[in-house]
Amino acid sequence: MVVRITNTDVICQIVSSRIQGDFVLCSAYAHELPRYGVPVGLTNYAAAYCTGLLCARRVLATLGLDKTEFNEENGPRAFKAILDTGLARTSTGAKIFGAMKGAVDGGLDVPHSEKRLPGYNKEKDEVDGEVLRKYIFGGHVADYMTQLKEEDEEAYKKHFSRFIKAGITAEKMEAMYTKAHEAIRANPAPAAKKERSAEQQHVSKKFRKTPLNLKQRKDRVRQKIAAFEAANGL
Repeated sequence: MVVRITNTDVICQIVSSRIQGDFVLCSAYAHELPRYGVPVGLTNYAAAYCTGLLCARRVLATLGLDKTEFNEENGPRAFKAILDTGLARTSTGAKIFGAMKGAVDGGLDVPHSEKRLPGYNKEKDEVDGEVLRKYIFGGHVADYMTQLKEEDEEAYKKHFSRFIKAGITAEKMEAMYTKAHEAIRANPAPAAKKERSAEQQHVSKKFRKTPLNLKQRKDRVRQKIAAFEAANGL
């Protein structure tokens, strides 16, 4: 499972390596989340979780395993994927593990340690479920929205302008992600590609002349010689 996070997107892919090369079985992107009711905040921890969940449900649906009940002892085993974090820092609470957690909750078997999930307590050697749930449902963003609104109204309006425009408040944050998780599980299939009209199709602006064959090139030379002789009275 390849996870990459850019400044504007979260990318999750299930890649299978073969002799011929690497084949992408399934892809999911955070920019698809507006279809599921998450129009803004597409690079935070909650969005990464949603993208991982979408990738997991999509690949299982593609392989016909989305309705299979997995049983490690007596029955089919879960689809196993190895997390590929690339050059990202694997620190505790990193968003890349949010995507992994979404994939695990979506039905994939991704070997991992809970030490990298938010809310992990080193002394107790366990994860605080409330803290983890808070991050999955955008509670940390909601808390910051509330805090900033109380301390600096202008900064709040500037920093969360897209949230305000979309009508998303701190109180609506958890409900938004809850509905998104349900929508992803209900229909993880990618949106149908729109066919481009003739006007939208790319047309090359380079005009290349059709190459001449041997007979045409010789005839062109004769024409130039004749024109030169006529112009000079030869």
